[in-house]
Amino acid sequence: MAANDLKLHVESRTKSGTGDARALRANGKIPLVLYGHGSQPERLATELRAFEELLLRGGRTGMITLTDSGKTKDTALVREIQREPVSRRIIHADLLRVSAHENVRTRVRIAPAGTPRGVRDFGGVMDALVHEIEIEGPADSLPAQLDIDVSELGIHEHAVAGDVSLPKSFTLVTPAETVIIAVEPSKTAHQLEEAAAPTLEEAQPEVIGEKEKPETESSS
Repeated sequence: MAANDLKLHVESRTKSGTGDARALRANGKIPLVLYGHGSQPERLATELRAFEELLLRGGRTGMITLTDSGKTKDTALVREIQREPVSRRIIHADLLRVSAHENVRTRVRIAPAGTPRGVRDFGGVMDALVHEIEIEGPADSLPAQLDIDVSELGIHEHAVAGDVSLPKSFTLVTPAETVIIAVEPSKTAHQLEEAAAPTLEEAQPEVIGEKEKPETESSS
């Protein structure tokens, strides 16, 4: 999605504190803080529904154009989102001011592509161990997600961060050896394997031709 498709209308707010935040939320809005580029943090507000829709359209990682009274105010990235612990409703967000071609670091969601061979042919289970990786690149080209091909993974095999194909001009920040996806036997198959495995006692080989030697009396 192009950066200019991600637009969010904001308004300045002069008040701060818990009381002001509650008043905003009661009116269907949430408080925002915009910071970066050496400027003082700026208090803003926006409609909760508009912000949620923006996130669904790629605003969690894409560059956002902030508008105020119809005029472009800034471009920014979502840096942190705070949610109410029980309802998971968004109650606050921090935005980082960025320029179009500025290099930034951000976390991007990983999406497995394909069905692993170990799942498809051997009834295994795919386990997503990491859901996001950190990359660095131009702010106006940040991808909404990154795909990782898992179709050839067999049982007891895995894919790592270094296997993810990055867009041009982007570099990987997450350690390349970080395991992203693993394919393991299903729980039932694992239990059958354990049941079929010989116990330690059963596994002891019998030595043919050896008998226990009787104790001999020592001469005095």
